[in-house]
Amino acid sequence: MSTAQSPRSSDLDLRQAADIVRGSLLQLDQVILGKPMQTRLSLACLLAGGHLLIEDLPGVGKTTLAHALAKALGLNYQRIQFTSDLLPADITGVSIFDAEAGKFHFHPGPVFSQLVLADEVNRATPKTQSALLEAMEENQVTAEGETLPLPTPFFVVATQNPAYQVGTFPLPESQLDRFLMRIELGYPDAAAERDLLRMGDRREEIKKIQPLVTPTTILELQQLAQRVHVSDALLDYVQAIVRFTRSSPDFESGLSPRAALALLRAARAWALMAGHSGVTPDDLQAIAPGVISHRLRRRDGQAGSPLDLASAVLDAVPIP
Repeated sequence: MSTAQSPRSSDLDLRQAADIVRGSLLQLDQVILGKPMQTRLSLACLLAGGHLLIEDLPGVGKTTLAHALAKALGLNYQRIQFTSDLLPADITGVSIFDAEAGKFHFHPGPVFSQLVLADEVNRATPKTQSALLEAMEENQVTAEGETLPLPTPFFVVATQNPAYQVGTFPLPESQLDRFLMRIELGYPDAAAERDLLRMGDRREEIKKIQPLVTPTTILELQQLAQRVHVSDALLDYVQAIVRFTRSSPDFESGLSPRAALALLRAARAWALMAGHSGVTPDDLQAIAPGVISHRLRRRDGQAGSPLDLASAVLDAVPIP
């Protein structure tokens, strides 16, 4: 089991960070064909220190993306298949009595990994879902009265089937809010699908990935992202966005302060990936669909893609 470690001050500069990101994305794009925006959002989510929810139909590459991320970034990886009979202890671990020692020993569950794939998270009961989401929020697990830290970096990639499919337990809004981003992969375009048909299953390509970074480097990149400059004008823009969602009659409720902080964290990570010394409005607009789409619900109940929902908000809010 990996143990948590205190991140040290980063020795990387913006150019080095951008080079690392570029190399990692090149490897990911060899596996996930025709989805460059989704791979970049996934990496930005990790560098922002958040967790990722991928919602889409089975068979479009959700699991493959998570596994490729782990391999490209040198993170140890565990997959948890969520089912209706999964128990919280199947995620966090269980204490087993040692007759010789005369005491219980805790056996860590799969959540004690640097990248955890929670596959089909909405097929488990709400009680089991909450066990994972507690670990995401606190970065620790409490067992037998002892608090155990989770590894660092700690990144949860959860996949979710559409709510209309049989056997799902939709995540409530309070739990959805724990995910920094939600993305959709969608069907590949014709050119990418032709390449896929020609080259076959992309999971074999994951074995060829050579990590360009270590977990320590990821921690350094996360620290560097937190230090990317945010101007007062950019803060005005963020506040204008959240204020619009709170006052608009189109939404049941507006974006929370946590959502505003999520926008900034993700925008900082995106700016770092682009080699920017400060966050620009373009950086914020690039990550907005992933950050706000699962936090807003239309009052009329109509569904829409993350891009459509974010566009409706961004089009209504002028850049200061």
